[in-house]
Amino acid sequence: MTAPDYAVKVEDIHKSYGANEVLRGISFEARQGHVLSIIGASGSGKSTLLRCINHLVVPDQGTVRIGNEILRSHKNRAGIAVSSDPRQLERVRARLGMVFQNFNLWSHRNVLQNLIEGPVHVQGRSRQEAVEHALGLLDKVGLSDKRDAYPSELSGGQQQRVAIARALAMQPDVLLFDEPTSALDPEMVGEVLRVIRQLADEGRSMILVTHEMNFAREVSDHGIFMHNGRIEEEGVPDALFGAPSSPRLRQFLQPMQSAAYG
Repeated sequence: MTAPDYAVKVEDIHKSYGANEVLRGISFEARQGHVLSIIGASGSGKSTLLRCINHLVVPDQGTVRIGNEILRSHKNRAGIAVSSDPRQLERVRARLGMVFQNFNLWSHRNVLQNLIEGPVHVQGRSRQEAVEHALGLLDKVGLSDKRDAYPSELSGGQQQRVAIARALAMQPDVLLFDEPTSALDPEMVGEVLRVIRQLADEGRSMILVTHEMNFAREVSDHGIFMHNGRIEEEGVPDALFGAPSSPRLRQFLQPMQSAAYG
């Protein structure tokens, strides 16, 4: 079967919590080797959408395609949305690397142990191979000297770089970033963004939910602006950020434009 030119394809995703309709029919494609940024105000559905891609949040309706795999869901007897094929989901999740805003490192394991846990116990790789790969990734993110440190001994920026390295250790097809700098002090944001920019320069497929507007414009191949659970506008970064057609997007970007000219 021929591999598609998209890394992720989302079709008609809906998600509600009771009467609160968070996602209202979202469809888009993230292309292979490209960076897709998702922006929008808090509560617009960005993080929920990202989590629907790997079914950390199971959609009420719609499908997610990862390569040639199609993730579907259905309602169980209790009326709760569940993944239709748990074995397939486990297989697909191994192809998706997720970086959370609050790091989600194992506090009782040191940095190296955090990186090799998945490759050894989930993918069945040898410990020697996993360690060699992990050490290379720590070098990539500038933390070679922290292999034996525990998360509590690291700054927020260092923890997030370890989290990125841990996601890369699984050799994913796609990296998903859920506001990776939102929990960081301002002086730590730059070190994390530098790593993400390096990954973009390497041609990795990435979907990035972020409030870092200037960074999103610089690093992205395509952008999506969400508002009230829908895609309000999308396009290439220069058009989306530089010449938005939606009044809501123009309003959302006004602080960024004021900072640029102020």
